[in-house]
Amino acid sequence: MKIVRCRNIYQLIFLPGLFPVNCYIVEEQASISLVDTGIPSSFKGIVKVIKDIGKPLKHILITHAHGDHVGSLVELNKIFPDIPISISRRDSKLLKGDVELEPHEQQTPIKGGIPKNINLQPNQLLHEGDQIGSLEVISTPGHTPGSISFFDTRDHSIIVGDAIQTRGGIAVSGQLRTFFPFPAMATWSKEMALESVKKIVALEPKLLAVGHGKMIVEPKEAILRAIEEAEQKIRT
Repeated sequence: MKIVRCRNIYQLIFLPGLFPVNCYIVEEQASISLVDTGIPSSFKGIVKVIKDIGKPLKHILITHAHGDHVGSLVELNKIFPDIPISISRRDSKLLKGDVELEPHEQQTPIKGGIPKNINLQPNQLLHEGDQIGSLEVISTPGHTPGSISFFDTRDHSIIVGDAIQTRGGIAVSGQLRTFFPFPAMATWSKEMALESVKKIVALEPKLLAVGHGKMIVEPKEAILRAIEEAEQKIRT
């Protein structure tokens, strides 16, 4: 595990040299929140960082329900049974292994590693505009139907899950990067992913934190380039 701190965010990087998977701890004045739980073996490192920070864990937040983002959820729930788990209403269905599409959705099969053995009921189902501490919920579907991002209203940092990747080069979810193709291969709707990233850049984030790859400070120009490339590829 590798740890990178920027502003109020700790980035916990698991398998950094091979298949980097990021979890995030967001520090508040008197508590911390965990965003995503990584792969099944991530829980030991997550618990260590929580102890090292020395503030109580108040929330476990999930950007989307793919296995590399909820892999340690069951173990963490055993260690922190009183800490609420929050996920979008839509991806709460994926958390149960239910990949059936809703009638109004693009009828494209949901891709990626959907968990099959997580027998947990989330404590809170999140919607656009909900506030958890300093974090505002932003609906950013595309990678999965219920993907969400967390926008820190204090300093305009944003944790986007797999809406954007920076590993292998910055890209909108669904746009293939040869040296790290996995987020693209696991994306449900490239078109919706593009619209979600336009929504993200309109927030004028000051720090971009992604599920796979390095954080970017002042990311606007990089995101705009990724949007332009995605638009061109989708049109063709």
